[in-house]
Amino acid sequence: MVAVQHHHAHIAACLADNEAPLESAPVLGIALDGLGYGDDGTLWGGEVLLADYRGYARLARLTQVPLLGGAQAVREPWRSAYAHIRSALGWRRFARQYGRLELCAWLRARPLATLEAMLAKGLNCPLTSSCGRLFDAVAASVGICRERAGYEGQAAVELEACITQAALEAAGEGYPFDLIADDGLHVLDCTSLWPALLDDLMRGIMPALVAARFHLGLARALLGLVIRLGERPDVHSGGPVALSGGVFQNRLLFETVATGLRERGVSVLSHCRVPANDGGLSLGQAAIAAATDHAL
Repeated sequence: MVAVQHHHAHIAACLADNEAPLESAPVLGIALDGLGYGDDGTLWGGEVLLADYRGYARLARLTQVPLLGGAQAVREPWRSAYAHIRSALGWRRFARQYGRLELCAWLRARPLATLEAMLAKGLNCPLTSSCGRLFDAVAASVGICRERAGYEGQAAVELEACITQAALEAAGEGYPFDLIADDGLHVLDCTSLWPALLDDLMRGIMPALVAARFHLGLARALLGLVIRLGERPDVHSGGPVALSGGVFQNRLLFETVATGLRERGVSVLSHCRVPANDGGLSLGQAAIAAATDHAL
């Protein structure tokens, strides 16, 4: 048996899909998905790895927030909205500044006291850096698929689908993200995103424009992160960037990131024969196992 980390397998699947040789230099791999167990005991899902078939190093991640209720948070996107708002602003500040929002009244009617008790006891609230749950949070905040998701990724699918061409043209550079350092990792911090998004909701901005600004802001932040990581001595300057994970089935995000990288002279590895989501994961697992066996 060979143990294979989930997001390493995503990047290896992308390498194998592009027929990268076994001896290829490690690439920057952006793995964005729902959830996968990380090697630090948290749940990953918004990761940048320096990886080849034989190993990986985690260089960056998205903000960690609690997954309120574990798997229940996947089925109920409002839980991710509450977790992100609570992390970025705190409930009191949110209620004070944004109490007139329909979202605030809606959340007040949820079992928030129970969630806070769970958080206080550390019960069924693992930390996650999931990009998929961030999409859930944004979708729920604008009233899309807020209460319950009927299938995997529904909130993200409907959030992307609501964007119009007019909204894209009006979105500018999108919402801000901050790049900070945390225990040796680069972190794309979502704190600045939330006041900007909630201010838009207070002004009555339509969901299509909010969704467009979120997508473009996230793409711009990922491009900035790749540029920063490219300055590291252990990263091959000008080397390819692999894009994998179910979030990259989002056409707008994928094309914006891929185009931005190519415009900066960076080659892009993406999926063409196997899916970017977990449907392609077994290829990466097999490639890593084969490379490990070859090394032995």
